[in-house]
Amino acid sequence: MTAPPPQALWSRLAKARWLSPLAPVLAWEAGARSGLIPAHTLAAPSTVLITLWSMLISGELPANLAVSAARVGIGLGLGVAAGIVLALVAGLSRPGEAAVDAPVQMLRTLPVLALSPLFIVWFGIGETPKIALIAFGSMFPVYLNLYNGIRGVDVRLVDAARSFGLGRLGLIAHVILPAALPSLLVGLRYALSVAVLILVVAEQINASAGLGYLINNARDFMRTDIIVVCLIVYAALGLAIDAAIRGVEGRALAWRPRLVAA
Repeated sequence: MTAPPPQALWSRLAKARWLSPLAPVLAWEAGARSGLIPAHTLAAPSTVLITLWSMLISGELPANLAVSAARVGIGLGLGVAAGIVLALVAGLSRPGEAAVDAPVQMLRTLPVLALSPLFIVWFGIGETPKIALIAFGSMFPVYLNLYNGIRGVDVRLVDAARSFGLGRLGLIAHVILPAALPSLLVGLRYALSVAVLILVVAEQINASAGLGYLINNARDFMRTDIIVVCLIVYAALGLAIDAAIRGVEGRALAWRPRLVAA
């Protein structure tokens, strides 16, 4: 018996990739319809879709999604900026490393979500503690990856650049930072996942709008369909930001050779 051609094999794998998540969803729907899964425990997928559509039509979901997206966007932006600045200071000079790296490593070990009571004491119960938590948590993946990327630049590249007469600023701009860019983009993707995770918890802190606000209200009324809708939107928000970072990565690293499967 001859083996199937590669194209047919890839086609079968692609179909299996779509069927694998579809099977548990169908089982979930069957369990809900048969009464094995009560509605107050977990709403059926068909009910979740109907709720999603009604929340979109009413404008309730887009309005609260905009609030959550603004929180994660501002917090992520602040955290990424702080992580980049600290990594540059620590990675480009020995005195900077001595001054920055040890405190950052100490702060990194703190559980971010456990700081929420302290942030409430410092910043109140408005938007500031939510954004500050996201910024604080998303700073460390960027710092660690960029710092290691700068420290991991090939010494031969640095020596070659110096032989061409590049000074310190030229060396940083044309050799070190481009070489560390892949590490920075990896840090951005990790920071994204951390930011969305913290957003889910931060929005439980006295929120009057946002996806977390919808989840709190749905929990009080045992509306599991709304809870599942918000969880799906959280996941979609994370995937959208990740896709944007991947797009930036594809353009910024177009010069880098890549392996292409046959």
